[in-house]
Amino acid sequence: MNIAAVCGTFHKEEIERMLEYAQDEASIRDVKISHILWVPGSMEAPLALERILRNEEVDAAITLGIIERGETQHGLAMGQAVTKAIIELQIKHNKPIGLGIIGPGAEKHHIEPRLEPHARSAVNAVIEMSK
Repeated sequence: MNIAAVCGTFHKEEIERMLEYAQDEASIRDVKISHILWVPGSMEAPLALERILRNEEVDAAITLGIIERGETQHGLAMGQAVTKAIIELQIKHNKPIGLGIIGPGAEKHHIEPRLEPHARSAVNAVIEMSK
């Protein structure tokens, strides 16, 4: 099984750690993260997913990102739009996408404890849905 990872660079240090957790989980589960795409942020993830899911070698994808709580509702609106687009891409391509996006509405103290579980859960979700 080949999994693509779409990773946001807006919180690059944290997302690099999430990617390490995801790669570890994939290794444990005997699958491979074969493609890694970096995008500016979660808003750009759906387009990158659309492009990579066309590749016949890619069986599934995960997306890793963080949408923090801001002073306005921008993050919430963006999070809802991104999640909806990801759901539609799964259906369109009939390939699972693991949602490893922390938030929307994440505050600084929410991020650290969620890095590992969100990354590992995204990998496990696509493995389970590929059966």
